[in-house]
Amino acid sequence: MTEKNTAADCVVIGAGIAGASVAAELAAHYRVVLLERETHPGYHTTGRSAAVYTQSYGPPVIRALTRASGDFFHTTESPFLEHPLLQSRGALFIARDDQADTLMSLETELKGAATRLTANEVTSRHPLLRAGYANAGLWDDSAADIDVYGLHQHYLKLLRSLGAALVTKAEVTGMAHSGNWQVETTAGTFNAPIVVNAAGAWGDQLAQLAGLKAVGLTPKRRTALVVQGPDGAQVNDWSMVVDVDEQFYLKPDAGKLLISPADATPSPPCDAQPDEMDVAICIDRIERAFDLQVRRIENKWAGLRSFLPDCTPMADFDPDATGFFWLVGQGGYGIQSAPALARTAAALVRSQDIPGDIADQGVTVQCLSHPARKHAA
Repeated sequence: MTEKNTAADCVVIGAGIAGASVAAELAAHYRVVLLERETHPGYHTTGRSAAVYTQSYGPPVIRALTRASGDFFHTTESPFLEHPLLQSRGALFIARDDQADTLMSLETELKGAATRLTANEVTSRHPLLRAGYANAGLWDDSAADIDVYGLHQHYLKLLRSLGAALVTKAEVTGMAHSGNWQVETTAGTFNAPIVVNAAGAWGDQLAQLAGLKAVGLTPKRRTALVVQGPDGAQVNDWSMVVDVDEQFYLKPDAGKLLISPADATPSPPCDAQPDEMDVAICIDRIERAFDLQVRRIENKWAGLRSFLPDCTPMADFDPDATGFFWLVGQGGYGIQSAPALARTAAALVRSQDIPGDIADQGVTVQCLSHPARKHAA
């Protein structure tokens, strides 16, 4: 867009998976402008995600949103998708003797969504696991790799097809409300009665530009490495393995292995880079659990995952500002829950009820509400 001052019904700030998906859902009803501070959407988080679809991963509201996203991932027919979004993987959650209580709690929460395994069954599920390392485990047959790029592009292409505008290199420099929101950016000024804050790690900073209170978002760094598997091993068909306390995970990735210490180090909003101590911790944990010697790191990176104090996402209007909608706090689960959360957020922006199929999974307005409303309830 080249206009110096552009009017819309809704301005969405942040073109990662959260902003792109809700913008696409809203574009069917509103004139939408999607703003992105970087040259390419999804640079800091979405573009660095190695997401897996699993109904066993995350806090209760995330698991509910993930279940509600299942039909989209499994059956959606989109002219913007060249192949299915999911590739079956399976996830093995493993527990040492000292992690038995955590495993029991997870099994109880999942209510039959995963199968309990003995120590021998755990070892037989993955050829790299060291015998005797895990005392028990859970098997999630529903887990699948997500084509993150394909999902993100689906929403970006859909919103454009509906007439919405994507404006890159549009860093927000100021916001003010006088009847409508006026959003000042490095790409011009944009006006709309509704602003959706989908700025991820920068969500609190954006709110403060608008003169609003921060909600306590904490960006946390997550490190990932790509390494070779054992010589001659065909790793592509192996399952993902996750420590039940999320101390590490390992999954196949294009013929190699993607490993992570599952770190969650608080960080300021930034272009996150891997810390060498986290890299060393990752290798140590992986080599203790698996019969694998990491000789060379082929690639390494870090991304930010942003959490609210209660570790659940927020999709709600700010109680102190007309038309300012928060869509933040997805943590590390934003990809797998995006389809349902986008539909939910779009409905709430439009003052509609949460869609029935999503509400049926246990997603409520209260569980996604602003902290001020939660604390008042």
